[in-house]
Amino acid sequence: MQLLIRSVLAFGGDFYWDDLILVGRAGTQSLLSAQYLFDDHDGHVMPGAFLVAGAITRLAPLEWIGPAISLVVLQLLASAALLRALYVILGWRPVLLIPLTFALFTPLTVPGFAWWAAGLNSLPMLAALAWVCADAILLVRTGNRRYAVTGILVYVGGLLFFEKSAVIPFVAFAVTALLAWVTGASVAQVWRRGFRLWTGLLTVTAAWIGVYLVVVDQQRWSLDLGMTWDLLWRSVTHGIMPGLAGGPWDWQRWAPASPWATPSAAVMALGWLVLAAVVAVSLARKERIGPVWLAAVGYAVACQVPIYLMRSSQFTALELAQTLRYLPDLVVVLALLSAVAFCAPNRASSRRLDSSPTRSVIVIVVAAAFVGSSLFSTATFLRVWQDSPVPAYLDNARTGLASVDPLGAPLLDQEVDPMVMQRVAAPENLASHMFALLPERPEFSSATTELRVLDSTGRLRDALVTWVRTIVPGPAPNCGYLVQTEDSEVVMPLDGPLLPADWTAEINYLANSEGSLTMSLTEGMPVKVPVHPGLNRVFVRLSGAGDAVRVSANTAALSVCIASGPIGFVAPR
Repeated sequence: MQLLIRSVLAFGGDFYWDDLILVGRAGTQSLLSAQYLFDDHDGHVMPGAFLVAGAITRLAPLEWIGPAISLVVLQLLASAALLRALYVILGWRPVLLIPLTFALFTPLTVPGFAWWAAGLNSLPMLAALAWVCADAILLVRTGNRRYAVTGILVYVGGLLFFEKSAVIPFVAFAVTALLAWVTGASVAQVWRRGFRLWTGLLTVTAAWIGVYLVVVDQQRWSLDLGMTWDLLWRSVTHGIMPGLAGGPWDWQRWAPASPWATPSAAVMALGWLVLAAVVAVSLARKERIGPVWLAAVGYAVACQVPIYLMRSSQFTALELAQTLRYLPDLVVVLALLSAVAFCAPNRASSRRLDSSPTRSVIVIVVAAAFVGSSLFSTATFLRVWQDSPVPAYLDNARTGLASVDPLGAPLLDQEVDPMVMQRVAAPENLASHMFALLPERPEFSSATTELRVLDSTGRLRDALVTWVRTIVPGPAPNCGYLVQTEDSEVVMPLDGPLLPADWTAEINYLANSEGSLTMSLTEGMPVKVPVHPGLNRVFVRLSGAGDAVRVSANTAALSVCIASGPIGFVAPR
């Protein structure tokens, strides 16, 4: 049932933000290059995720079916690994269904699944987390060394997809040690019998930390402890607590942001009541589970603080904590710890809680209510998640680009609509990156003789250059600015300065032969511009800032007269 629900979520979604960054990089870089695999992706080191995303993108560029299938397959692996871990702890007992039901249906894992880029991070980590915990328990229980080998290999696999997998050794040891504690076994024996696994995991962790420090820009870390605390507390009140009751029930979204939970006071209060009831019943029923509860609370804090330290600043919105995409691993840890708690001995005074028809009915009713509440939250999430301009934009862009003669004038490279991807993601927000792998499209260039633009809906339209600044008329009579091969660089002043941005210049010229020019703003990158004999016009994309355009000729015996013209942004006619 969970896979059916997740399939509806996966196939009902589409590309969003980081997904398109993965698409752009796969289309412009070699999939096996270190530059591609070990890119600092907003603080993430994820070569495995890059490789999988790149392979899927190369097979079917900008087709959502590939990412959707990958999400469902990864979810199957994560769910199967969790089921295995719960079986190793509890055996085939009906009580296994309680933590399994919580983990499979809670909305706390939904945002991290529906977003492809996030799912490529979290789902392999969840599978590795559950698998290594099971291997650790089996190694301590049986002494079979193969569990040390498979545990280390699976851990390495998890790290390749998400650096947060570095918590796995500590979670595995904690779960194994707590299981020994509640069952009356020796905790010291856990360390001794699992020594090969623990040392192997820690060695891999140390090596991966070294890789992470080399790859990731450490300046992104923040010391805004006040905002970090606010984010942490908001994740508890608006995320974890409602999630315990199957909430949040309601979500909001302001495109291009991802959805965030907006639970009502009622569902937040219900979550606290659920927590209080679970704590009270568990402490009344079980002995020796105090450390289990402490571990659960500790992990709820530890799994989020590093992320919020990287994200927190005076400009950070508290809604970041309500996106819930940093909580999937907490769900798995809570499921494993609850399974450990079920192994603790019963208190002699709790016989009234022994198995009975009444208890069975209560458990079934509560479980059904939780699943129903969770399904409602999942449905409301999907409705908000589908409210996105991206699918229509990509469909229109594919159609428009396919209609252009590939042998005709190239398409001036341009930023896609900011509701699809904003400039902060540059250069992956450029059409030349996002649509690089489409089989039917024109070439993208920094200069073209036909100005066309993808509008806000992705439709390809004829365009013009807005008059933000103007090239001042040149000094040469009947020519303007004379650019010749033997001359030095020609400076064409503007009627005012331009701030740093990607500008487009309309260059009206008269040339004596085929050739090329090099153009740039005063503070900008040079662009090679082809010219043709006669009276012509070319549109040039100039990145940078300044108060003039610098021009030089590249071709022998080339003479070009350049007239006044506009520099600004490209807009549809």
